[in-house]
Amino acid sequence: MKKVMIVDDEILIRENIRNCVDWTKEGFIYCGDASDGEVALPLIEEYQPDILITDIKMPFMDGLELTAIVRKQMPNMKVIIMSGHDEFRYAQDAIRLGVEDYCLKPISASELIQILQKVSAKIDEEQKRQKSQSITKERLLADLCGGLIGTSEAIESAKALNVSLSSRFYAVAILDIRCKDSADSMTITSLRNELERQLAPLVECLSFFRSRTELVCILKGNTADDIASELKAVSGKIRTELEHQFGVEIYTGIGSLQERIQGIHFSYLEAEEDKYINRLTELNKATLSEFHVSVDIVLDRHLFLEFLKIGVPAQRDSFVREFAVELKQLNWKASPYGFYLLNDLTLEAYRVAKQSFRTGVDPSGSIGCLQQEIKKIAAWEDCCEYLCNLYQELWQWRAESSDKYGDVINQVKEYVMSQYNNEQLSLKVIANHVRISPSHLSKVFSQETGQTLTEYLTQIRIGKAMELLKTTRSKSFEIAFEVGYNDPHYFSNLFKKMTGMTPKEYRNQGADDRKGRLQELEKDETA
Repeated sequence: MKKVMIVDDEILIRENIRNCVDWTKEGFIYCGDASDGEVALPLIEEYQPDILITDIKMPFMDGLELTAIVRKQMPNMKVIIMSGHDEFRYAQDAIRLGVEDYCLKPISASELIQILQKVSAKIDEEQKRQKSQSITKERLLADLCGGLIGTSEAIESAKALNVSLSSRFYAVAILDIRCKDSADSMTITSLRNELERQLAPLVECLSFFRSRTELVCILKGNTADDIASELKAVSGKIRTELEHQFGVEIYTGIGSLQERIQGIHFSYLEAEEDKYINRLTELNKATLSEFHVSVDIVLDRHLFLEFLKIGVPAQRDSFVREFAVELKQLNWKASPYGFYLLNDLTLEAYRVAKQSFRTGVDPSGSIGCLQQEIKKIAAWEDCCEYLCNLYQELWQWRAESSDKYGDVINQVKEYVMSQYNNEQLSLKVIANHVRISPSHLSKVFSQETGQTLTEYLTQIRIGKAMELLKTTRSKSFEIAFEVGYNDPHYFSNLFKKMTGMTPKEYRNQGADDRKGRLQELEKDETA
C-alpha cells in the first residue's frame, strides 16, 4: 500500500480530499497533510510518503519550490501538482521538475483515484525493474540458503531470472573443494558442471559458490527417493569420481529432505553441520593412516553405535569396559594414536546421535570440548571414563527427544504471545531465545504441534487482529501495525485468506451481531 500526503493552504480542499476517498479500500494509506511546503517538509521526512499531492500557489513555500527540494532529496517519491490556475507556464515548470501529473482544482474523487492508481502502478513497475536488475541467480540461491528471503519474494525473483524454483522436494548438499596445488578456478567450475551433468538424469541441481572453493547445491525433484538417492551418491560415488577426475579433495555436507521452499534454509544449516563433522572425520582418518603401530586394534563401531541408540545407563559401565578391552594395549602417554582412535569414534557417534535424536545442538563447541577431554587421557581407566561420559551426554539428547520437547514448545508459544507485534520476529529470533538451532526448532515444532511456526505466528496475529476489529475503532492499517505487519495490503489479503472476509467486512459483521443482540435484549426487557 502506497502512502499519500496532501499539501494545500486551503483547509477545505485538504479535508475534502481526505474524506472523499476510502483510502484503505483503494489500496493507499493517508499519512497526513500540511498547509504549505515549509510545514510539510519535516512531515515528509518523517512519514516518507510514496506519493505527494501539492498545490502550486501557497504562502511561505509554494508547490514548485517544495517539489524541487523533494525531487533532489527523495528522487523516488512521486509528485502530483494541483492548481486552480490554468496557466501553461505552471505546467511547464512542473514538467521540468519531473512531476508525475498536473491537474486542475477542483478534482473529483474518481479522477484523483484514477491518477493515484496510475502513479502507483508506475512505482510498482520501477521497483520490479530495479529488483530484477539488482538480484542475480547466485544472490537468490544464497538468500534462500541463508533464510533471508520469503517464499513469495523468492518465487517472484526466480520468475524474473527465468529460474525454475517450484518443486515437491528440496535438499542441500555442500561440497568443500580443496585443490592439492594452487586453487584453479577453471578446474572448480568444470567440476561444478560435471556434478550438475551427473545429477541431471534424476533431479535438477541449482548451484552457487558460497566462497571461492565451496559449492552449494540445491537439489530439487518430484520424488523423495530420487533426491535421497542422489544425495547418497554426492557424498559417495559421485564425490569419489570427481576427486579422481579433477585431482582434488572434497568434503561434503548433506542436509535433510524438505517439502517447502523455506525448508531450503533448514537443509542448508544441517548440511553445514554435517560438513563440519565429515571434515573433522576425514582429517582424523588421514592422521590415523600415518601411524605405524605394533598393535592391531579392532573396535566394533557398529556395536558401540547400536548401544548408543538402545542401551540403558545400568549396563553402560560394563558394556564400555568390554567394548574398550583392546585399547588396554595402548601406551596413552607415549603415542597420540589413542587420541585419534577416540576422536574418530566420537565424531561418528555425534553424527549418528544428531540423525537419530533430532538434536539441535551446534557440534562445533561440544566436539572441541570433548577433544580436550581426550587429550587428558593417560590410562585405560581414563579411556573408559571418557566413553561413559560420552554416552551420558549423547543420551541426554535422546531423553530430550523422547519427552517430545514439551518445555521448548511451551517456551516458544509464550515468547510468540509476548512478541507477536514485533515485525522483526522470525524463526531465527525465536530459536535464539530458546537456544536451539533454527532448523531443529522448525522440525520439532511441526512434529509436535502439527503446524509450522510461521502458521502458528500467523494464527496468533490474525486472532489478535480479529479481537481489535471487534473492540476498537482503530483503522485497518493501524491494526496491521499493532499485530506485527508493516504492509497493510499484505495484512488485508492474509486476513481474508484466514477468515474468508476482509477486515472491513469482519468489523461490519461484528457490528451487525452486536446490533442484533441489543435488539433481542430490548425485546426481552419490553416483554
